[in-house]
Amino acid sequence: MSTQSAFAAALIDTRLPCPDGLRSGNGADPASRFAVYRNNVQASLINALADSYPVVQQLVGEEFFRAMAAIFIRSQPPKSPLMSRYGETFADFIAQFEPIAGVPYVADVARLEYLRVLAYHAADAQPIRSEHVSAALANPLTLGGLTFGLHPSLHLLDSGFAVVAIWAAHQQEQSLAGIGLNQGQHALVLRNGLDVEVFALDAGASVFIRHLNNGEPLLAAAENSPPFDLAQTLALLIAHNAIIQLTYKELP
Repeated sequence: MSTQSAFAAALIDTRLPCPDGLRSGNGADPASRFAVYRNNVQASLINALADSYPVVQQLVGEEFFRAMAAIFIRSQPPKSPLMSRYGETFADFIAQFEPIAGVPYVADVARLEYLRVLAYHAADAQPIRSEHVSAALANPLTLGGLTFGLHPSLHLLDSGFAVVAIWAAHQQEQSLAGIGLNQGQHALVLRNGLDVEVFALDAGASVFIRHLNNGEPLLAAAENSPPFDLAQTLALLIAHNAIIQLTYKELP
């Protein structure tokens, strides 16, 4: 292993010794200076994960979270200088992390939190004015082929746990008492202006929005979804500036 590779590996894995061949310009002990640098790197990566996954940290406790994050860092060091993207596989890691197996919903809460990170950093897009959307919906001549372009920050999560309720409880420092933790929820994550918003959807509404996001015309997307409240779902998308493009497909 080259000195550079050994240096990078030892930065991530605190169990490894200071790499051979290091020198200090002022005569200080290289191992001591390396230990300080490594501690700073470790703390920065753990803090980056804590910033992205605050509810996960609240659920498991800060001490447990930092210990778990340190193990994650050893197994999956950063591959990009963009710290906002670090931890994209943290939820999958949590799902396989044996010490947390008794709290299975934590992994999906982590998935929800990472979608919020993605939404926050998504590209900006100008929403269609509500009156223009309403006019398009009211035109029977083009309604059949009407398609929506949705905001790039929009993401969906289907979970077997009450992830939206769990996440929301921790925004107001509420307990999880009274929440049916094993009652699955479908989450919509969307940035509206500068605010990242999270909503719970019916299963049919989640499927419908997926169809829209895949380019299906409005009516076809509704027909290909389980029963849901179409008017309520469209009102949600319009009110929260999720529709950024209106196009019309020629029907056969």
